[in-house]
Amino acid sequence: MSECGSKGCGCASVATRNPEPSTVGAGLKQARYRIENMDCPTEEALIRDKLAKLPGVGGLEFNLMQRTLAVSHQMASPGPIEEALSAIGMRAVRMDEATPLQNTVLAIHQMDCPTEEALIRSKLAGIPGVASLEFNLVQRTLHVWHAADTLSHVLTALKSLGFDAEVRSAGAPAAAEAPGPARTNWWPLAVSGVAATLAEVVYWLHGGNHWGVVALALAAIFTGGLTTYKRGWIALRNRNLNMNALMSIAVTGAMLIGHWPEAAMVMVLFALAEVIEAKSLDRARNAIRGLMDLAPDTALIQQADGSWAEVDAKAVAVGSRIRVKPGERIALDGQVIEGRSTVNQAPITGESLPVEKIEGDPVFAGTINESGSFEFRVTAAANASTLARIIHAVEAAQGSRAPTQRFVDQFARLYTPVVFAVALAVAVLPPLVFGGPWLDWIYKALVLLVIACPCALVISTPVSIVSGLAAAARHGILIKGGVYLEEGRKLKWLALDKTGTITHGKPALTDFVVWGDANPATSRLLAASLAARSDHPVSLAVARAAEGEGLIPCDVADFAALPGRGVRGSVDDHSYHLGNHRLVEELGVCSPELESRLAALEAEGKTVVMLVGPEGVQALFAVADTVKENSRQAIADLHTLGVKTMMLTGDNPHTATAIAGQVGIDRSRGNLLPEDKLREVEQLSTDGKTGMVGDGINDAPALARADIGFAMGAAGTDTAIETADVALMDDDLRKLPTFVRLSRATASVLKQNIALALGIKAVFLVLTFTGQATMWMAVFADMGASLLVVGNGLRLLRR
Repeated sequence: MSECGSKGCGCASVATRNPEPSTVGAGLKQARYRIENMDCPTEEALIRDKLAKLPGVGGLEFNLMQRTLAVSHQMASPGPIEEALSAIGMRAVRMDEATPLQNTVLAIHQMDCPTEEALIRSKLAGIPGVASLEFNLVQRTLHVWHAADTLSHVLTALKSLGFDAEVRSAGAPAAAEAPGPARTNWWPLAVSGVAATLAEVVYWLHGGNHWGVVALALAAIFTGGLTTYKRGWIALRNRNLNMNALMSIAVTGAMLIGHWPEAAMVMVLFALAEVIEAKSLDRARNAIRGLMDLAPDTALIQQADGSWAEVDAKAVAVGSRIRVKPGERIALDGQVIEGRSTVNQAPITGESLPVEKIEGDPVFAGTINESGSFEFRVTAAANASTLARIIHAVEAAQGSRAPTQRFVDQFARLYTPVVFAVALAVAVLPPLVFGGPWLDWIYKALVLLVIACPCALVISTPVSIVSGLAAAARHGILIKGGVYLEEGRKLKWLALDKTGTITHGKPALTDFVVWGDANPATSRLLAASLAARSDHPVSLAVARAAEGEGLIPCDVADFAALPGRGVRGSVDDHSYHLGNHRLVEELGVCSPELESRLAALEAEGKTVVMLVGPEGVQALFAVADTVKENSRQAIADLHTLGVKTMMLTGDNPHTATAIAGQVGIDRSRGNLLPEDKLREVEQLSTDGKTGMVGDGINDAPALARADIGFAMGAAGTDTAIETADVALMDDDLRKLPTFVRLSRATASVLKQNIALALGIKAVFLVLTFTGQATMWMAVFADMGASLLVVGNGLRLLRR
């Protein structure tokens, strides 16, 4: 799926990081831009409307996930394009050889909250040469697209904010190299807690403030809150009202109005809550790290002298020979060359039963050898294995903003300054206008400051999305973005290819009918010769049948595939065709007798291809495909979930109707070319969200047009993993209803988290104005809400 304009938000194409200017079509040039503030269909529509009016613009290609735009144009220079983008507020950076961009991945251990993200974004956005920033709070990583000489300025800026950034390779999985959980130094926190408690005790014993109360409170604030004050000062210096800044202001204000014990206890509770929240977020991080742990670090490799030795899996070269013993995990992708066994592929494909492996079969890193011993040849390096590609895909999906997450981020940007303004008004207006007591209203304003940070609201969405993505990956469902995880619940129609999706895709020859005066042996040989050059399942069935009879194919010249119809080629200077009913009609060799015989075979659910020679139709070959055992259950489950189904196939309508009836599909369409499937999906899309299920290659136009494209049997297939919106790692259709259920569960958790976060804030706003809320209660509420939403999001990992 290379075009994203039709997909709206969250296309699945992979944008080139450092593209060079290219010529597109006759006389058209191409300019590519990275646009930091373009990440939803709203911005796409705005840009499309603006640029479409420019003379010389020939085409626009959007990639919202990577925030890139390619403009095909006939202008002398792209200056007018850049002026138009600037006029509508788009921050566009040209991506070409004149201004080459580098993608540097920074691992930042101290960054795990929207507070830090906002601070870093504000600081780095003003550095010349920084084109774009992509944050992954769960993995604590930051992707920076920048000019070649800008990285040092980025690192200096991060250092000034108190962050230690570690530069690492852009190609390595974040889960493998991102900083692990930091060891918590509990002693300062313990000392701070004891001091704050003693301050409260002394305060009550003496009936008010005492020099001992002040000393103990200062000790508690110094030992437990020094880091908060440092971060708060950095935030204020950079004109950023994050949680550390708000908490520093609130605690300082409490001390100034004489609430020493409460100021100390608030700081201790805040520091404790920060630690607990970080520990909770580590569970979400570990969900991705757990995928990396599936593959062992070492493998038993055959050496040049024939001996065997344990070697680091990362150092194993493609083509090496590896031996796997019973009970061991397989370290790398490969192909069995000796021995046989059964392998548990559940970690990759989600299959519940072990799969038998013999010579020639593929094996995947992270799967478990259950019984026999075998040897295999490595087909992919450790960083290019199916498992590594899954991890890369999940990490990339974390970087994309789901619709709810974009809404929450936009809301949060307004919420904090608004509440801060309300707090200032509460502190000043009642005393000035109504003559209220200053200290009482200042205290209420300080309570508002404590609950002004939307951390609970903002952190709830990425944790829930990541948990859902990780849970799906464990079940062999690779979702390429949070947008697809969230939008899957809205699916109303699901279009499915037949061959290899609903059926096994391995039809066998059932009928051979000689037509007219043709020679049977010659007809079989000619058909087998043409079929052997095709990769279509029906042709393969004809070729296998001929091979089983010992027929040796002839040489075929001028071979060509005819999409949706069949193949053609020349044998001994005579032209032959092997194809379906549509091809025979196009060649003008159909007849009422042939139609009758075709109808009889197709009514039995068989697919018929015909050999057409210079004299007309020579033979009919009928093949039948069997329905997968799980197809009926999958379709029934989809119907239970309210999802309607349609089968789209290039086979004849009779076969389509027969197969659809066997599995309970609502509608079926036969004799479809790729463009016909595209048209059917477009029609379904007018009735609601539509998904398309296919092999990710032959059905590419329909997959690209569908709101969500599903690729079947993606394990070990680079193209399917890279291009599909959702890749089902094996051929089990029951993963489709599982995906819909997970999507609905994720949406439910997101709604619950938003309600929890906003509800608790609303309750404390009311309690503050009625004078019943205290600062330490506000801290409990704010951090308690954060822990609640994180814990609620992590529930998805158990699905």
